[in-house]
Amino acid sequence: MSRPTRTALTGVASALIAAGTIALPSAPATAVSADVVISEVYGGGGNSGATYRNDFVELHNTGSVPVSVDGWTVQYASATGTSWQRTPLTGTIAPGQRYLVQEAKGSGGTTDLPTPDAVGTIAMSGSNGKVALVQSGTALSGCYPACATASGVKDFVGYGTANEYEGPGAAPGLDNTTAAARRGTDTDDNQLNFIARDPSPVSSTGGEEPPPPPPPLEGLQIHDVQGAAHLSPVAGATVARVPGVVTATKSDGFWMQSETPDDDVATSEGVFVYRPSSTPAVGTRVTVTGDVTEFRPGGATGTNLTTTEIAGSPLVTVVGTAPAQPATTIVGPGGRVPPTAVIDDDATGSVETSGSFDATTDGIDFWESMEGMVAGIEQARVVGPTSRFGETPVVPAGATQHTARGGVYVSAGDFNPERILVDDLLSAPATATTGDGFAGTTVGVVDYGFANFKLQPWTTPTVVPGGLQRETTAAAGAKEFSLASYNVENLDALDPQEKFDALAAQIVGNLKAPDVVGLEEVQDNDGPVMSGSSAADQTLDRLVAAITAAGGPTYDWRQIDPVYNREGGEPGGNIRVAFLFRTDRGVQFVDRGEATSTTPASVYTDADGDAHLTTSPARVAPDSPAWDGSRVPLVGEFVWNDKTFFVVANHFGSKGGDDPLFGRWQPAERSSEVKRHQQAREVRAFVDELLAANKNSRVAVLGDINDFQFSETVDILVGSGEGALTDLPRTLPADEQYTYVYEGNSQVLDHILLSSRFVRDTYAYDIVHVNAEFNDQISDHDPQVVRLGNPNQFKK
Repeated sequence: MSRPTRTALTGVASALIAAGTIALPSAPATAVSADVVISEVYGGGGNSGATYRNDFVELHNTGSVPVSVDGWTVQYASATGTSWQRTPLTGTIAPGQRYLVQEAKGSGGTTDLPTPDAVGTIAMSGSNGKVALVQSGTALSGCYPACATASGVKDFVGYGTANEYEGPGAAPGLDNTTAAARRGTDTDDNQLNFIARDPSPVSSTGGEEPPPPPPPLEGLQIHDVQGAAHLSPVAGATVARVPGVVTATKSDGFWMQSETPDDDVATSEGVFVYRPSSTPAVGTRVTVTGDVTEFRPGGATGTNLTTTEIAGSPLVTVVGTAPAQPATTIVGPGGRVPPTAVIDDDATGSVETSGSFDATTDGIDFWESMEGMVAGIEQARVVGPTSRFGETPVVPAGATQHTARGGVYVSAGDFNPERILVDDLLSAPATATTGDGFAGTTVGVVDYGFANFKLQPWTTPTVVPGGLQRETTAAAGAKEFSLASYNVENLDALDPQEKFDALAAQIVGNLKAPDVVGLEEVQDNDGPVMSGSSAADQTLDRLVAAITAAGGPTYDWRQIDPVYNREGGEPGGNIRVAFLFRTDRGVQFVDRGEATSTTPASVYTDADGDAHLTTSPARVAPDSPAWDGSRVPLVGEFVWNDKTFFVVANHFGSKGGDDPLFGRWQPAERSSEVKRHQQAREVRAFVDELLAANKNSRVAVLGDINDFQFSETVDILVGSGEGALTDLPRTLPADEQYTYVYEGNSQVLDHILLSSRFVRDTYAYDIVHVNAEFNDQISDHDPQVVRLGNPNQFKK
C-alpha cells in the first residue's frame, strides 16, 4: 500500500510562521560557512532504478564574493569508515553559482550529468556515507569522531547511518533515486539542513536547480502537528525535533504522546511515526524530525479518513527515559464522554475540508481528537461479537439505545457514534459475544483503519461473560400456521456436514420447524466453483436430510435455478432464494406450469374471484434491470386449510458502495439504496397485481431486504391505502428491532411483510436471536418467524 508523498508547505503552515506561532530554525552556536557549502550529495548514480549514470557532489557559493577552490578537495568515507578518498578541485565559484563534482560511473542510468566542473572516481554509497569539503589536498585521517570539525573542513555532510555529521543527527538515508539536498541556509545541522529528494545536479555551466524546499518548522508540540481538525495544519511541511514519549510500537513505526499537553480537547496529543530511522522501546523520550503527511487507507480517492503521521524516513533522537507513561484519557463517566447520537451534523461533503470541527458534539470529531493518544474505555460493554479480523465492538458506560440483549440498535437519527472497535494489533484478540463486558479499564492507543476508529490495547482485555443465550421461539399450535425467513449464508453442497447439522438444529430446535421457510443465500451444488452449472438440488437435499436427522419433519422444497453467474454473490456460487415447506401439516405447494429463470410471474383470477399464479413457482420481473447482478425474487402459491396464499422470497442488493459511517464524506451517503428502491418497486408492483385480482389475497413478502425498517426501501414495499402491507419488524419494541449486527450496530435487514388479510386477526412475530450476536454464529443473520394464530385468518 503506497503512502502519500511529502507536499509543499501548506498555506496554513505559512500563516503560522508569519504569525510567529511556528519558529524557523535558528543558527547554532558553532560557526557556519558564510559562502561555499555542500548543496547536494548523490551516491546512487548508475545503480538500478537510477536516472543519472554518475554519483556527484554539488557545491554552492551562498556568499557575495567569488571563492577560489584551487587546492581544495571533496572527500568521501563510508558511513563508519576512517579512510577518506579525495577528488581535487580547481577554479573559482562565483556568488550564487553551483559547482558540480562528478564521481564514479555505474553500469545503469540513462542520463549524463551536466558538464562537470571537477571529475573524480569515488564510488559513493547510495544510502549511507560521509562527504567533506576540505580546504586542502590532505586526506582526513585520525580525526574520528571529530572529522566534521577538523582543521580545514569547510563543510561536512553525514547521511543515513553515518557515524559523523554536523549537529545532533545525520541527513536522511538515501536510495538509488534520491539525493541529500540542502534547504535553507547552513546551520551546521545535517538533520535539518538536508532532505531526500530527486537528484538535481547543477554545474557552473548547466543544469536546472528546482525551487529550494522550505526550511523545517521547529518548536512544535504534537498538538500543533495534529491541530483541531481532521487534517494537520502543517501537512506537507517538515517538522524538527517534535518531542514525545513512545507509547506503542509496531512493525512499521511507533506512536508517541506529548508530556506537555495543551488545554484544548480538540487537539490530539498523540501521533504515529511511520518508518522511522529507529524504533525505541516503549517509555523512551524522543524527538522526531520528519515530514507531516496524511495517510489515507485505500488510496487518495477513497472514503476513509486520513491519519496524521510524521513520515518521510523520520529521524529519531533518544532523549532519555520517561518516569511514567503519559496520562491515559478516560472515555466514559468521569472522563471524556463521547456523543451518543450525532456522528456529524454540520459538514457537507468532506469533513476534512468542511471547516467545522466539534469534538464535543460530533462523534467523528470526538474520536479524531484522540487520534494516536492513549485512551481507556471504562466498563467497556461488548455490543457485537468478536469478528474474524479480531475486532470487538464496544461502547463505554453511558451509551444509549441498548437492545434488550445488551447490544446497541440503530435508529433513523442515531447510528451510535460512541462505538469503537477494540482491535488486536498490539495484543491477542479477545473472544467475546454481545452482552459481555471487559473488566476494568481497557487501555490502548486510538487508531483508525477500514473506516472505523479503533483502540489498540497493549494487553488482551479480560472478558466478563454476559451469559447471553440463543433464543427459542414458540411452536405453532395445531390451528396455527408458521412462516419463517432465514439467510443461511452461502450454503452449498460442498460445505462441511457440521454446517448443515447446525442449521438443521436451529430450524428444528430454535424455530420449531416452521410450516414454510423462505431461504436466502442458497448456493449451487459446488459453491464458488466456475463449473457452468447453477443447479442446487444437492444443496437443498442435504439440508432437508439434516433437518430430518435432527428430529424434524421431512421438508419438500421449490426453487428456480438462476441465470448462470449473473445474479450476484460469490462468483460461481449462483446464489438464490428457495422455499422449504412441510407436507405433514397440510401445507401444499401449487405446482403449475414450468417456469425457467426468465419466466415472469403473472396473475389470473378464477371463476370464484380468487387470485392465482399462472406459473408456480415463478420469478418476479426477471428481465427488469432492477435485478442486474442481484437475486431475482421467487414467488410461490401455497394452500393451507383449503385456502390459498402467496409467498414472495427476496434477497435485495447489498449495501456495498455506501459511504462508511466514520468516513470522509458526511453525511454518509447510502448510494446502494437506489438499486433497492428499484427492486422494491418491482416487488410492490407484483403485490399490487395480486391484490388487484383479489383485494383479500393473502400475501407474505419476506427475506433479506438489506435495508432498515425506517428506510424508503421498506416504505415502498409497505405501500399505502387499502393495499398497504404490515412490516412486522416495525411492530416490535425498538430495543428488539434487529436481525443483524454490523460492527456493533444491531439493525434490521430481514423482514416479513403481510397483507391486510393475513394480519386481520391475531398473529405473533418473533426475530429469533440465534446467530448475529454470537462469535460462533452459523449464519450472520438471525431468522424470523410469524405464527398466524387464528384459523379464521384462512377463511373468507
